Amino acid sequence: MTDELPVEEEESPEEERRGTPFLVLQFFIFPLAIVAVCVTVFVLFGLIAAERKSARDYLSEIRSGSSNTRWQAAYALSSLVQGGGKKALSDPRFVPEALALFEQSGNDDPRVRRYLAVTLGRLGDSRAVPVLSRFLEKATPDTDSETQIYATWALGALADSSAVPLLVRLSTSEDKGLRKTAVHSLLPFSGPEVDQALEAALKDSVEDVRWNAAIALAGRKNELARPVLLEMLDRAHLARVEGLTPEQRQEALLGAVVAARSLGGEALDNALSALADHDPDVRVREAAQEAVRALHP
Repeated sequence: MTDELPVEEEESPEEERRGTPFLVLQFFIFPLAIVAVCVTVFVLFGLIAAERKSARDYLSEIRSGSSNTRWQAAYALSSLVQGGGKKALSDPRFVPEALALFEQSGNDDPRVRRYLAVTLGRLGDSRAVPVLSRFLEKATPDTDSETQIYATWALGALADSSAVPLLVRLSTSEDKGLRKTAVHSLLPFSGPEVDQALEAALKDSVEDVRWNAAIALAGRKNELARPVLLEMLDRAHLARVEGLTPEQRQEALLGAVVAARSLGGEALDNALSALADHDPDVRVREAAQEAVRALHP
């Protein structure tokens, strides 16, 4: 699954997050606000792509275009950088200008700053870390929560250790979307502070915060992840989680199956074997069969 972004419709952030709160990205449960399969890109951006605009062209549109053009240009820029970030980085002016636009876009359509945050994360330039961190540290209850989520994701994508204290703090945010993104964003980092934050997140009241933490800890062979992984491998448990579609249950199972391979043990082995033999979803069965073979070659 790629990390394409959704084209945002005219609905409130809360409606968007309530409607589809769970998604697996590279076997991590992740907010749809950041990562989704974009089914309407061609409709909204086909003409933009056809013009073969450069990253600098999009920066100019974000700076001086109409209100509707600016957020579309920011989206297109994030997509362009995803496919060819090295070309943008070859221009020594590009990153400083993108950072300046991010800081200047506070009164613009929130989608402009959201997609600029994604662009900065995808560029991988550590100069973005203090800019994104300042934005998150200065956030108030009135600050757009979705933009905070995008900026938090970007800090994880940049994988600069200076962001760890802030990400750890955000992993206990009152906003559940921000918590689960912060937990996800701690994946590239190591150390006692990170492990403690992930272990604390195993006790979170929100399912997919716990799931993110369990999958991250399983990759570190931390035994504390085992009970949550067992819940994720249990279709009866998933059926009781409100708001999950069949596709989302499948993705949660697939993520847990892959994570379970890192821990093994009798309980997880039994759960994987049951899925391998009896799960109604062929993708889950095949993934579980592969996991069983990996654990017992």
